Amino acid sequence: MSYASALDGLHARAGELYVAPGQPRRKFRLEEMRALVEALGHPEQRFRSVLIAGTNGKGSTAATLASIVQSAGYRCGLYTSPHLERVNERIRIDGEPIGDEDFARLYFRVDDCARKLVTDGKLPGHPSFFETLTAVAFEAFADAQVDLAVLEVGMGGRLDATNVVEPLVSVITDISLDHTEWLGETIPLITREKAGILRRNGVLVTLPQHPEANQTIGEVAAELDVRGVNAAGYVPSVQRSGFGVPEEQLRNRYSLEVMGETIEVDSPLAGVHQQRNIALAIAAAVEIRNSHGFKITPAQIEEGIRKTQWPGRLERVRVPGRADVLMDVAHNPAGAWALRAALSALAESSDRASAESPRSPAPGARRSVLVFGCMKDKAYEEMAQILFPLFDLVVATPVESPRSATAEELLKAAAKTGVRAIAATDGHAALEMAWREVGDDGLMVVAGSVYLVGEVRPLLERVAVGAR
Repeated sequence: MSYASALDGLHARAGELYVAPGQPRRKFRLEEMRALVEALGHPEQRFRSVLIAGTNGKGSTAATLASIVQSAGYRCGLYTSPHLERVNERIRIDGEPIGDEDFARLYFRVDDCARKLVTDGKLPGHPSFFETLTAVAFEAFADAQVDLAVLEVGMGGRLDATNVVEPLVSVITDISLDHTEWLGETIPLITREKAGILRRNGVLVTLPQHPEANQTIGEVAAELDVRGVNAAGYVPSVQRSGFGVPEEQLRNRYSLEVMGETIEVDSPLAGVHQQRNIALAIAAAVEIRNSHGFKITPAQIEEGIRKTQWPGRLERVRVPGRADVLMDVAHNPAGAWALRAALSALAESSDRASAESPRSPAPGARRSVLVFGCMKDKAYEEMAQILFPLFDLVVATPVESPRSATAEELLKAAAKTGVRAIAATDGHAALEMAWREVGDDGLMVVAGSVYLVGEVRPLLERVAVGAR
């Protein structure tokens, strides 16, 4: 019943997206998840929830909304995936991951129940990694008697394990091509899967986006008599991000009118693309206030945005005596474009600062190195075309996953861009190689996979502490 035993049991469960050589691809169904939560006594019915689907921005939107709800004085659960460093991070209550003892206790509660269902012939096999974790999250939120749980869909929506709840509000973030082998190879097909989180006579919060996604969302919403809430009113009229002071370059700051009052948005979530996610979180908060009795004020929305914690998204780490490191979990082409835009804004800001200070390096003088690792089922060749030309050097590394692209595969992708690239055996070796190449005044970026950022982040923290 120990935490270590719980982790061993969890990791023995098949990952949804990994297909072993020669094995059939997993079929996604909700029947097994429904049987599991029924046997557990329907924990998902003992709290209210908001469900968030999309391709990019789901986690940022969820983290911002949860922070707003918490700032309003409510007990809030947050379920996200994947994690950066520890699996407990996926299940948070009032901003804190659940403890190891609670995790183990809830895991074995779910595991014992699942085993009995399999023995009794009510389940064809043991629930998967994600299904198990989702049930653990439901149990945690029910036990904690949260006022609201903000749930990020793992993949798709229609057949995702989270979709057994009845949400107060459904949120759909930006949609692009990703997981095409599972969700479909076109925007309309993928969008229809994401729109599976909508409920008849329910409420949808979203933003105008890709025309084909807009059309499909509209069709599904009309079929279900869904009321749409457009978050566009909370997107600033002038989209800009970046400031002259390095510590302030990676924040979004602007004024907005919310519920008849002006608030000052000051979000640690960096990049212009995050302004859309912040807008979705604000719109969802206003909706649950107006329609479901949550007492949320503009001041509390402002506070919640400011206190949002969502590491690994354009997160800068300063290491004394070494080059800055910027980490971002850009894991698909849309994420790569967002990272590229943010890097361009930073470069422009740095160039302005250099021109104004005679002691600063000349514009363009700093070397830049990208540490890149990615899953082989992602469009890593397209990501390479987007990101690699921005750098003097790419250090290619595998990540800790059976789905990882090899360093050799990434080197071949780099060769097509004409950018110099070298291979590393793992994230730690990649960091050291990159630091040797970039110098102490350059810029190092770590990107391509959540798993890579999760591996590198604690290493950077230890190096930074040791250098002080």
